[in-house]
Amino acid sequence: MCSCIRKYFPTLHIVIDNKKIMYRSRIAGLGSYVPDNIVTNDDLSKIMNTNDEWITERTGIKERRWVKPNSGDTTATMGVKAAKIAIERAGIDKDDIDFIIFATLSPDYYFPGPGVQVQEALDIKTVGALDVRNQCSGFVYAVSVADQFIKTGMYKNILVIGSELHSHGLDKTTRGRGVSVIFGDGAGAAVLIREEDSTKGILSTHLHSEGKHAEELTLIAPGMGKRWVNDILAENDPNDESYYPHMNGQFVFKNAVVRFSEVIIEGQM
Repeated sequence: MCSCIRKYFPTLHIVIDNKKIMYRSRIAGLGSYVPDNIVTNDDLSKIMNTNDEWITERTGIKERRWVKPNSGDTTATMGVKAAKIAIERAGIDKDDIDFIIFATLSPDYYFPGPGVQVQEALDIKTVGALDVRNQCSGFVYAVSVADQFIKTGMYKNILVIGSELHSHGLDKTTRGRGVSVIFGDGAGAAVLIREEDSTKGILSTHLHSEGKHAEELTLIAPGMGKRWVNDILAENDPNDESYYPHMNGQFVFKNAVVRFSEVIIEGQM
């Protein structure tokens, strides 16, 4: 009876002879990759009206990594490089991975997502590959999804990747400096594995959103709702900013600080 329940209804816990079996997910390996090309604040001051003092005072950033054109680095390939390190550090084989979750807002293709590109590049068997498009919080969402899959017994070893190639889509002029001075390129990966020791692993995850502020940090085009590819091509407007990311930096920063502290308190309750 127990085997049938576990096969068809993999739940968070199963009671057998008054003993509770509960899974937790544990981060077993981490990996990262950044491109070689370093872009300093002084470098940016040569192409837009800004300076090191202005950027450092507002962001704390002194330099970032930007992928050089034709270098071979893409969102997917950077994710693959980070994933290889994470898998090795987790002490498992790539064929032990039974699910992939890839978080990004800058995929190589509009579709399919980079999760399947990683599966192919690493020559992993035909496991499921899920993509998460949640901007800055994407990796947090991806880890949360992986955590739930493992807790329910659905999967045992999940590869989670967060990778972004922002630089090729930024407005690198004074007009776009509020965004372009902040974002860089790179990838991080984690392998989450099943942990049967309930004293170890991820304690909990807490997710929230406020859709009313969606356009404070947005990239409108290309999108089916307002600005699709045929519109952009037909108008060929050099002043069209809809395909560059927009951010109300002051609002986003203040809101993030407030909400982050609220979530920390929520996690302690």
